[in-house]
Amino acid sequence: MTTQPTEPTGRTPITSAADIDLNDWDFWGRPDEEREHAFRLLRDLDKPAFFPEPEFSLGGVTGPGYHALVRHADILEASRNPEVFCSGDGGATNIPDLPAEFAEYFGSMINMDDPRHARLRRIVSRAFTPRMIKQFESDVDVAASRIVDELLETGSGCDFVTEVAAKLPLKIICDMMGIPEKDYQFVFDRSNIVLGATDPEYVSERADIAHALLTAGMELQQLVQDLAALRMQTPTDDLTSSLVNANIDGERLTAQELGSFFILLVVAGNETTRNAISYGMRLLTLNPEQRRLWLEDFEGRAPRAIEEIVRLAAPVNYMRRKVTRDHEMNGNLYREGEKVLLYYWAANRDERVFDDPLRFDIRRDPNPHVGFGGPGPHFCLGAHLARREITAMFRELLRRVPQIQAGAPERLLSSFINGIKHMPCEF
Repeated sequence: MTTQPTEPTGRTPITSAADIDLNDWDFWGRPDEEREHAFRLLRDLDKPAFFPEPEFSLGGVTGPGYHALVRHADILEASRNPEVFCSGDGGATNIPDLPAEFAEYFGSMINMDDPRHARLRRIVSRAFTPRMIKQFESDVDVAASRIVDELLETGSGCDFVTEVAAKLPLKIICDMMGIPEKDYQFVFDRSNIVLGATDPEYVSERADIAHALLTAGMELQQLVQDLAALRMQTPTDDLTSSLVNANIDGERLTAQELGSFFILLVVAGNETTRNAISYGMRLLTLNPEQRRLWLEDFEGRAPRAIEEIVRLAAPVNYMRRKVTRDHEMNGNLYREGEKVLLYYWAANRDERVFDDPLRFDIRRDPNPHVGFGGPGPHFCLGAHLARREITAMFRELLRRVPQIQAGAPERLLSSFINGIKHMPCEF
């Protein structure tokens, strides 16, 4: 039985790189400033630190360990070389290799290499027609406005994550796929399990995490496959219809591929965007001078402000890669079969690239963050939509509720997602 980490209790100070264990749940429960200090110590090492693989493995095969890539330059080069640093051998989202039974539900593009990755991305990209993208963009603005309408009806405050940040990406993704409103909560709850299974709020400490993940994946896949069967007979203008009826050079998505893509879309599009919006609200609360700057010229400063929010939020802590052959990178040798973890959160705070990296600066330029992943074939397919959603949400909030304040966030206990579960707000 795969069991759950416990909430961190007593902590010892981190004074050197030797005190850092990225497999220790205590580490991921530390405040941001303590983790930032730890990753700075790791960046200052002569070569990437090496860690054994965690025992908590979802039933997968535990390997010899992994190199923690925490410098911006390392992550860029590894991302540009997918032939050497591959995603498909055992999966990109888990440190130990994923067991075979997980592939049916979580074997999406993010866990593939070319040519399979290129084939799926080609089919999915063709379904995002200019007409469909334009419709999504207008829907985002309408949805953001309605969410703020509901916020104002509360009269004073609420849980910003569940009542504001989570609602927009959830609605947009479900509407894109043609999922009816009655199933929104079902999708929301299952996506929380997929990315929050290590947090006792979403999966009981007495539960088997592997079983919970497989059940959530199965239920999400079944939901979209049932819808796909209807759309094959009676197509509409939603994304599910486009995907099940797409025929790109004779290629179609299988039912399993459609289900895995939906899980990826729900998880990546819902969880990551809601966390960026949540962190953005907290950053604006802690930095009132930046809020004033943005209010002075919202549209003019929005593009850089959004990139700065994504840089500091870095909703995905890491992705895993496996080395396909002996390779030297930035003066360090990586052996065939070894694993590396690309710590985007740490790279976005690299002093070698970002001036005063812990400062929130909505005018920061340039801002070559890797919050949407590094360059290469796995750069986030939904980055444009995410930027649109974050912009629309803050346009409505700062225009209509300019004094809104976010309280202390309650963070997700996860090494993979830099998430906020709950956060009070008042206005």
